[in-house]
Amino acid sequence: MISTTMKNGCIIGLGEVLWDMLPEGRKIGGAPANFAWHMAQFGYDARAVSAVGHDADGEEILRNFSERGLQADLARVDYPTGRVEVTLDSEGIPQYEIRTNVAWDHIPYTDTLRETARSARCICFGSLAQRSEESRRTIAAFLDDTPKEALRVFDINLRQQFYDREVVIQSLHRCNILKINDEEALIVARMLGIDSEDICEIAERLRRDYDLQATILTCGSRGSHVFHAGGRSDLTTPKVEVADTVGAGDSFTAGFCAAWLHGCDVATAHARGVAVSAYVCTCEGATPHLPEELTRFE
Repeated sequence: MISTTMKNGCIIGLGEVLWDMLPEGRKIGGAPANFAWHMAQFGYDARAVSAVGHDADGEEILRNFSERGLQADLARVDYPTGRVEVTLDSEGIPQYEIRTNVAWDHIPYTDTLRETARSARCICFGSLAQRSEESRRTIAAFLDDTPKEALRVFDINLRQQFYDREVVIQSLHRCNILKINDEEALIVARMLGIDSEDICEIAERLRRDYDLQATILTCGSRGSHVFHAGGRSDLTTPKVEVADTVGAGDSFTAGFCAAWLHGCDVATAHARGVAVSAYVCTCEGATPHLPEELTRFE
């Protein structure tokens, strides 16, 4: 299992924070911020690290985080706060149109952030915020400054054209947990020259090749799998009435990490990730309040 000795360290969602412009109205999003929100609901010292603009959108994000009690280190930069146009298909599956050259493309690495990195217990990051050179440098420096025993979760989140082979490889070398879905697994396999169409084989190959402690593979309604040194865990996806699936993967990652940091075994952590994700799918938007039965550990 991953070390659980860093009991007092903070939990970091590092990368994009933005407005999801949903059919029912706008909601705050960004995978790392969603992750931090859910980890905070489990009682961890969690915070979102990103950047917002000197504009009304940025002010409202800061106010929203403050009102909800979510800690955040959001730099104010001379670029507009990020927005994403979200459309949903008939099954509630989102499609994204992501604006470029926005605030979270320019996250600065400050002395304060360096100190945060040195006390971090768990960091969740993805590929999207690494589309720009400045934020890519900040994310790499942050990860390099974290304690050796910290969880470094690469929730890959391939979006549109905003990723490349170098970013994926460098991120795999810096993480110790990979979270990937079935479609992304096939893309990464082709990118890295893995000659397989079997997504489970690909996930296990990535775990071995990059010496990961776990690879989490989600397959939507077709279930999920966790590959680790001791074997694998396989679970079906609960049947629920889906409002939308925005943020479902982020909440899965948070549920899994929250349980593992608590000291749960892989199977238990996997089950908690599945349960949290299923609940979030019944709600509109990525960051609903979770019921106590999902955030409590016996």
